Amino acid sequence: MSKILVIDDDVDMCLLLKRFLTKNGYEVTLAHNGKKALEELENGEPNLVLCDFRLEDIDGKEMLIKIKERYPRTPVIIVTGYSDIKVAVDVMKLGAYDYVTKPLFPDEILLSIKSALQKSATKQENVATVIMPEDDSKNSTKSKTITSGQYIFSDSPEFKNILKQIDLVSPTNYSILIYGESGSGKEAIAQEIHKRSKRKDMPFVAIDCGALSKELAGSELFGHEKGSFTGALNQKIGNFEIANGGTIFLDEVANLSYDVQVALLRVVQERKMRRIGGNKDIDLDVRIIIASNERLLDSAKKGKFREDLYHRFNEFSIEVPPLRERKYDIMIFAKHFLKLTNDELAKNIKGFSPEVEAIFKTYVWPGNLRELKNVVKRATLLCDTDYIMPTVLPFEITNFTKLQFGETLEEASSNVQTRQAEPVSAPTTSYSPPVIPEPVFTKQLEINEHSLKGASIDAEYEMIVEALRKANYNKSKAAKILNVDRKTLYNKMKQYKQFNSDL
Repeated sequence: MSKILVIDDDVDMCLLLKRFLTKNGYEVTLAHNGKKALEELENGEPNLVLCDFRLEDIDGKEMLIKIKERYPRTPVIIVTGYSDIKVAVDVMKLGAYDYVTKPLFPDEILLSIKSALQKSATKQENVATVIMPEDDSKNSTKSKTITSGQYIFSDSPEFKNILKQIDLVSPTNYSILIYGESGSGKEAIAQEIHKRSKRKDMPFVAIDCGALSKELAGSELFGHEKGSFTGALNQKIGNFEIANGGTIFLDEVANLSYDVQVALLRVVQERKMRRIGGNKDIDLDVRIIIASNERLLDSAKKGKFREDLYHRFNEFSIEVPPLRERKYDIMIFAKHFLKLTNDELAKNIKGFSPEVEAIFKTYVWPGNLRELKNVVKRATLLCDTDYIMPTVLPFEITNFTKLQFGETLEEASSNVQTRQAEPVSAPTTSYSPPVIPEPVFTKQLEINEHSLKGASIDAEYEMIVEALRKANYNKSKAAKILNVDRKTLYNKMKQYKQFNSDL
């Protein structure tokens, strides 16, 4: 259950919020002044802080600074009875997640809270670190921190290319389209572009378009005037207005409804917008960076995304390769996440066993960096030796290859001899990583190994494996690549299911 600290000198408002948030499944602590709030913060880190801007004993900005000094990762939503764009920009620059005005509209405040908690729990931290490759001769790793963050730009060729593109496009005002699978670090790249741009001292506002409801998306992006729709009890400043002068990042932009896309097209074309229900144009000077895990041009051809909007956005594009295509990066990220988790859990796990490194490099990581981080955190929590061993990894990762070739989780589990991890003082180097073995069908099918039929079977096996890899081990997609139906693919995989005892 997420813990929320509500700071407001209005006792009635505090009680109202506590009743409402408790009903929605949150654990709520109240503080009626800044002093009490600081005492509550000393007792432990909340998952989110809802703070009134005008307190009796402390200014809202000062309170925000103190919260961020203690818990920089905790999202803070500022609440005020005054709609002031300057105040909104100031608190967003100081690190507030959102800025809302009283009276509070329940659906809006709940959406903001859910979005903040979801982002805090699942998004990559807005960080950028460059880690140089290991020098085997000295057995050491050199690293250089770029500034804020925990996201890693390694020295692999893929990320060298991305860093070159960031350097090239950051000083411009181009709109940028970032393609990448979920969890691959698109927002961190957008942050790095903003940090290297001329707008670095202005707000950076990130919006997860997938988390916006169809009804409130327009209000969140463009704001609304009091009385513009049922429940609009006060004027609301939208995220484009808050980001004015800076950068706005729209993640998973393809999720926006057609009506919102129309309004967005005007913003991109004319750099003007109107709040919902308003009759006055607001000039905008904002850089737009968007991200998507699907090809927007393909979405446009299917009628899901406006093609004219796509062309407006696509002034420059960056491709973020999935983790499975960056084998070099996997252990760099894993070691980095291990260091962070060691600090969080006050543990001193020294590293990963060779077996685990081999498993990590073999696995395809469909959840990319987010999945890797979660696996490392889980393994670190369970580990009671100096090095993380395979026994503390999820079963579906250690037996990934078997599960892909038709074997169920239950079948794979029954074929694995469980063994206890023995404490080790240091990893050895004699381990050979498991690989998908070459097909050996000649004995099973009783054909000569040099026959044409044997060669065709081997080639067919390789085609299936390659299609599975390209489809991220999604069997339906692999079947389409191979131009066969799913049933045919399943039968072939079952027929070719042969593995080493190590797998």
